[in-house]
Amino acid sequence: MANVHVNPTRMELTRLKKKLVTAIRGHKLLKDKRDELMRRFLDLVRENKALREKVERGIAAANRNFVLARSVMPDEVINVALMTPKQEVALEVETQNVMSVEIPKYQYKTRTSDANDIFSYGYAFTSGDLDSAVKSLSDVFPDMLRLAECEKACQLLAAEIEKTRRRVNALEHVMIPEMQDSIRYITMKLDENERSTQIRLMKVKDMMLEQAHHYREKLE
Repeated sequence: MANVHVNPTRMELTRLKKKLVTAIRGHKLLKDKRDELMRRFLDLVRENKALREKVERGIAAANRNFVLARSVMPDEVINVALMTPKQEVALEVETQNVMSVEIPKYQYKTRTSDANDIFSYGYAFTSGDLDSAVKSLSDVFPDMLRLAECEKACQLLAAEIEKTRRRVNALEHVMIPEMQDSIRYITMKLDENERSTQIRLMKVKDMMLEQAHHYREKLE
């Protein structure tokens, strides 16, 4: 429905036309942004699914090895073996801008580059199952970080997609139709005023001709 409170002037008509052009351009850009966000979101969802399955398999394997280790080793021995770790991990968090969304990126560094430093115990009094469990957790750690990235990115992208979708719908179903209706309303009012002005001018012209040249008497 047209906005009946709009001022039907040519200046207002020009302003609304410029605003409509900007709204249409913004609507197209927002639709393109929404589509690109959806594409990246679906890619991340597929990667997230594959990573989650891989991480769950790795953790399940580590748990099985821990159960086997506990079956042949007392809990006290396992606790002592894992009490003082030799390796340390430092986590760094960065951000990546994806379609105006700040996506976290996790980077980790180990204190030493020796792969055997993940074992904080000697091999004399421990079983190979404990070694396998620790190695399984070490191997799955990078995938766990990437899984955390994907899940957080999916959450942020989903929120941005919803926000963009609302903006697109607001422009497409509310703002642009209202501006178009207002433009039609103003155009109609201006046309009516122009026709009224023309009719008044024609009547004034006839009256002036009648007074100046006695036009009506000549016709009789």
